[in-house]
Amino acid sequence: MLESIKEFASTFFVTGDPLIYGADVSIALTSLAILFVLTYYKKWGWLWREWLTTVDHKKIGIMYLIASLLMLFRGGVDALLMRAQLALPGVEFLHAEHYNEIFTTHGTIMIFFMAMPMMFALFNIVVPLQIGARDVAYPFLNAVSFWLFMMGAMLFNISFVIGGSPNAGWLSYPPLSEMSHNPGPGQNFYIWGIQISGIGSLATGINFLVTILKMRAPGMKLMKMPLFSWSVLSSSIMIIFAFPILTVTLALLFIDRYFGAHFFTMTQGGNPMMYVNLIWMWGHPEVYILVIPAFGVFSEIVATFSKKRIFGYKSMVFSMMIISVMSFFTWVHHFFTMGAGADVNAFFAVSTMAIGIPTGVKIFNWLFTMFRGRIQMKTPMLWTIAFVPCFVIGGATGVMLAVAPADYQYHNSYFLIAHFHQVIIGGVVFGYLAGIYYWWPKMFGFSLNEKLGKWAFWFWNIGFYVCFMPQYALGFMGMTRRVYTYGWDLGWAPLNIISSIGALLMGIGFIFQVWQISYSIKHGERDKTGDPWNARTLEWSIPSPAPLYNFAIVPEVKGQDAWWIMKEEMKNGEEPKKAELEPIHMPKNSGIPFIMSVFWFIAGFGFTFTWTWMGVVGLIGVGLCLFARSFQYDTDYYIPVDEVKRTEASLGRVV
Repeated sequence: MLESIKEFASTFFVTGDPLIYGADVSIALTSLAILFVLTYYKKWGWLWREWLTTVDHKKIGIMYLIASLLMLFRGGVDALLMRAQLALPGVEFLHAEHYNEIFTTHGTIMIFFMAMPMMFALFNIVVPLQIGARDVAYPFLNAVSFWLFMMGAMLFNISFVIGGSPNAGWLSYPPLSEMSHNPGPGQNFYIWGIQISGIGSLATGINFLVTILKMRAPGMKLMKMPLFSWSVLSSSIMIIFAFPILTVTLALLFIDRYFGAHFFTMTQGGNPMMYVNLIWMWGHPEVYILVIPAFGVFSEIVATFSKKRIFGYKSMVFSMMIISVMSFFTWVHHFFTMGAGADVNAFFAVSTMAIGIPTGVKIFNWLFTMFRGRIQMKTPMLWTIAFVPCFVIGGATGVMLAVAPADYQYHNSYFLIAHFHQVIIGGVVFGYLAGIYYWWPKMFGFSLNEKLGKWAFWFWNIGFYVCFMPQYALGFMGMTRRVYTYGWDLGWAPLNIISSIGALLMGIGFIFQVWQISYSIKHGERDKTGDPWNARTLEWSIPSPAPLYNFAIVPEVKGQDAWWIMKEEMKNGEEPKKAELEPIHMPKNSGIPFIMSVFWFIAGFGFTFTWTWMGVVGLIGVGLCLFARSFQYDTDYYIPVDEVKRTEASLGRVV
């Protein structure tokens, strides 16, 4: 009996590496600390009522934000481990298998579990406030979306200490991801972690598409809508069409692994290139799903801190919508070397180059907005200005990669690694960090310390260029991706040590951001006006943080930059139109989304270890939660007028 337990534990838990033992200890200590704090301060009821069961879009956005910052830390640590291994030739810091696992988890976490939730955080926090709505279209579904993401992320992350991490790359190409090459549970953790999270992402796309189309304030026609909300609309359309492809692709891979099918095994009549096509039919729109909302963030920040209306509003809208269509016609540029033929390669080369045109339109519009503006160099604006040269370089190298004959040389080299990070970090991460700084007062009611923010900004930016510029040269010198060691004779050592120093500088920048948040919680300037930036859109017309119902009286919109127009009218002595307060209809909290996500976790964990009984129990639990929800009729309530008046009075407002 004892021997059986030992044998099971040796295969169930990851052992044999000091880094893993360190992770085990840190996870155990952190878990115990959380349990102690919640118990000592008697916060279990508060946690359940206020957070685990909430359907308030603002709280859901904050939970997305916290999760994304934790994932940024985890993915960043993976990046530093890789750069430590590659800093010099012949380093034995990581063995080959561990290195494969780390670069797989780094890419997967940064795309699926850092960038996506950071984007959804801004969706939730900003969009309903910006369009004058009191909530999203489907509050219950919004909570389901978050908890599915969270459980998918947890399922993926525990692979580090239980079962073993996936090691077939962040897109898991066959045959590396098939049972023949990868029989352990690591690849199943990848499939089910992303699958569960992806269902939540698809639901979020549907939710915000309907929210924007159906819940705008009176008078806010589509062409009067803020550009961030336009960017969310564009991204949501892409999510709805792209994520079902990912769901089907991962389902086919799991069927191959679990049932012994051969969709992607060439020796049995399958075709691994079918997987590569499918995963990139999702994967390239995914790049634009992530970056288009960042473009919306920059549009809001540039207009606010230049004290001007955005230049070329209509062209910005049309360019975003054009990208949302064209993004589905560029995926083959990821594998020009497949041998599809000159005609196919030429089509996708041209489409890839063409999609750079609407992107370039935005760059010029932001620059023209700043031209002769009264620019304030606050932290959000610093990140925005830093984005411009960074993304231009990323776009230029992208066009180089779009030239099919040249791509035969660049393909799978460190040139590609540098380009990808130039776009994702310089576009997506810079954009969302700018958005977090910009909307932080609206989320929490206080501003982040500017001095510490600027230290973080410079470490991030200098570190970024020091890290990734050498990698372009390394690519030209023949260094390929996914190598874990190399010899002194190749001449790669000087540039690799420089690149690793740059990664360390970015890590220091992140530490400054943690310090900045910690310091500002106690010492940050409190926002008493609701509009600390003298901004232009509706979210700044209400107190910070926003009350539960957002707007006591739903505003009437008269044009683009609705809040700016209202402020100008008040300056001119025009009294805002008075409206009678009415009871406000709100959704009730529900524990079903959290409970259902736990059952999804159980199902995913069971199928990961091929414990069919556990997988079936989890799916039955999911079905029972859906059944219970179908008989739940008492799902909403009204906030009475007296309570609204008391809330507004406590916020210093008269209604």
